[in-house]
Amino acid sequence: MFKRADVITVEITGYSFGGRGVAKLPTENGEYVIFVDNSFPGQTVKARIAKKKKRYAEAKLIDVIERSPLEIVNGFQEISGGPYIFVPIDEQEKEKKKSTLEVFRRIGGVPDPNAIFDEFISSPEHYFYRNKMEYSFSSIEHDMETGEDIDNAFALGFKRRGTWWKVESLNSPSGMFDEQWEANLKDLRELLFKTGLQAWHPPQKTGFFRHIVVRKSFFQDKLLINLVTSSEGLEDFNPQLFVDFLIERMGERIAGIQHTVNDNVADRAKIENGRCDLLHGAPIVIEELHGLKFEISMESFFQTNPKSAEKLYAKALDYVFEEPLNNQDVVMDLFCGTGTIGQILTQRNKNVKIIGVDIVEEAISDAKRNAVNNGIENIDFYAADVGKFLKEYPNYIGKIKTIILDPPRAGIAPKTLQKVIDLDAKCIVYISCNPSTQARDTDTLVKAGYEIEKISLVDQFPHTGHIESIAKYKKIK
Repeated sequence: MFKRADVITVEITGYSFGGRGVAKLPTENGEYVIFVDNSFPGQTVKARIAKKKKRYAEAKLIDVIERSPLEIVNGFQEISGGPYIFVPIDEQEKEKKKSTLEVFRRIGGVPDPNAIFDEFISSPEHYFYRNKMEYSFSSIEHDMETGEDIDNAFALGFKRRGTWWKVESLNSPSGMFDEQWEANLKDLRELLFKTGLQAWHPPQKTGFFRHIVVRKSFFQDKLLINLVTSSEGLEDFNPQLFVDFLIERMGERIAGIQHTVNDNVADRAKIENGRCDLLHGAPIVIEELHGLKFEISMESFFQTNPKSAEKLYAKALDYVFEEPLNNQDVVMDLFCGTGTIGQILTQRNKNVKIIGVDIVEEAISDAKRNAVNNGIENIDFYAADVGKFLKEYPNYIGKIKTIILDPPRAGIAPKTLQKVIDLDAKCIVYISCNPSTQARDTDTLVKAGYEIEKISLVDQFPHTGHIESIAKYKKIK
């Protein structure tokens, strides 16, 4: 029928978890299913086969050939990071809810997820909600109008879906990040092009301009900007030109401007890969969640959609406080990141002892500093692998009333999850940015004597296939 790397055209008739459209092709042996990333029911798409199995195949979206009748084309420029920007938000949420609850039934062994479903929490803002965006330069540009690739170009925008070497220039706001910033990006591209310095050539690993990374504080309404370049031609670059343009266009909204020189050939914008100079302002912005303030540097981990994160944390803490907590109880916040949820917890109960653990030392440093700035004393943070920490501190066994889990997308390693179970907490509140791994862990927790009482879903990332879930587990045996 077809093989890996073949390009096919199919009609999407269904939606499965994670933003995968479903196409079905009739064969002699019944329907053959093709899952196409970032597609939506009603679309006709061109896709490339990435994996082929006996009963199904997985494919990467190349182009939408025909729009779904549900889509409403608006003034935003479609980018690979916002594939559903033209799909009405209620249609997105309907498909996300149905497909995520099905994952808990199929993988988590929950017989009827609808029976324990609590709430679908929509993002307070459906557009311009992100607080961080990374833009790439490339001398290989994909022209979205002609569909042609242009060599020796000067592109600034986002990677063409399915590629790492060519960029589609952003000529109008994407609807995902700050509108004023993105409205000025085209003119900024022209300014930098006129310097005569080259955009990065990803295959050849040559060129000067590599990335622009922008962080936003919604609380301050300010932007922190990092220009990432190589050292090739550095002596011919006048960084003040970059600074003056931004201040002229954005004024007091500019909190700080940094310039990172990165000669690492890996296509990443991280500051630790090079030397970073502060050109203007401060290297941080300040965000506020539930009345607490958090300092955020360019490299800090922080929730991408802060206004939605407030709602996510509020729901998670509702689950925590459904179980009475007294002054002798300990709440353990595992995979705590910058300690946001633990610090917010103290707003509801200042006497409960909180232990926060995360493997990322920089995140724990941020957590400690923010706790001091917020005047919070009854919280201790540890920079450690969660599994190793639980092994090194066995004195907590039997003393933990509630555990809050917020692991990375890969979920919790089986051995670590077993150590969590061994703590014998009465209640576990599990926040997940990947409900499929949470569903897998649900099966393990149920077999260990926990009952899943409630599930809520939070749409932290409108116009994408991502969804977050919060589940409450209670020890029953």
